Formats: sequence, structure tokens, C-alpha cells
Amino acid sequence: MKSEPEEFSIDDLVRQKKTPWFGVRNYQARNFMMKDMKIGDPVFFYHSSCPEPGIAGIAQICSLPYPDATQFDSKSPYYEPAAKKDSPRWFNVDVKLVRKTRLVSLASLRAHPELADMRILARGNRLSITPVEPGEWDFITGSLALP
Repeated sequence: MKSEPEEFSIDDLVRQKKTPWFGVRNYQARNFMMKDMKIGDPVFFYHSSCPEPGIAGIAQICSLPYPDATQFDSKSPYYEPAAKKDSPRWFNVDVKLVRKTRLVSLASLRAHPELADMRILARGNRLSITPVEPGEWDFITGSLALP
């Protein structure tokens, strides 16, 4: 799960312990969240659009998907005029902090052929949520010694 640190960083999650993952406005990312994520699933917390993008921590899914309230708020940058309360378009899940980690940079991730097919490393990837295959997770948490 990617977030721009100036909007919501791993340090913000450290302070809050738990947060709704709102503002997803891509149908593919929404579908990954709604169909593939289960309560208890671990996720990498990835900083994007910053001087040194990369994995900054580990979080865990702690709710089922529910409608993202920001889609109904006309003052929100995530407002969706076509969304209706009885027919929401956008959803979020709650995530809770597992732990902040040392930064595993994008360059470091790209340096390993074992991660060559990782979705987040695909050129032009703009999705805020992408799946991580079990082998990729194991390599990052094991071989890259992510505590």
C-alpha cells in the first residue's frame, strides 16, 4: 500500500496506530483491496512520490472493506459526485501498524532479480495498492533482512 509521506507517512501511522486507508480512486486498486485483502493480511507500507521512495514499514489489514466517506464530502479532494450513499463507488479498509522498519528503497528492490516481476516495480505503475506474491514477501522480509 503506497502513500505519499507528506499526506500520510509511516510516522503518522506510528502515532495513530490504526487508520482507514481512504482516497483510493482507481478501480483496479479498489478491486485488489476489496477482493484480495482479508483481515489479518500483512501489507508493506510504501512511501511514494518523495525523495527516496520505498518500504517504510509493515501494517496489517484490520477491517473488512466499507464505503469511503470522503466520496460523499463535497469539500474533500476525494469527492465523487456520482457516488451515492446507497451505491458507493469507493471503499477503504482499516490498517494498523505492525512496525516501522528501516527504509528498503525502490533502488534496492529493483536491484534484486528475485523481485523483477513485482507489480509495484513495474515501470509506469501508479496504483496505490498492488498485490505482493508470497515469494516476494519472503524475499523482502528474509533475504533483505527487513525486521
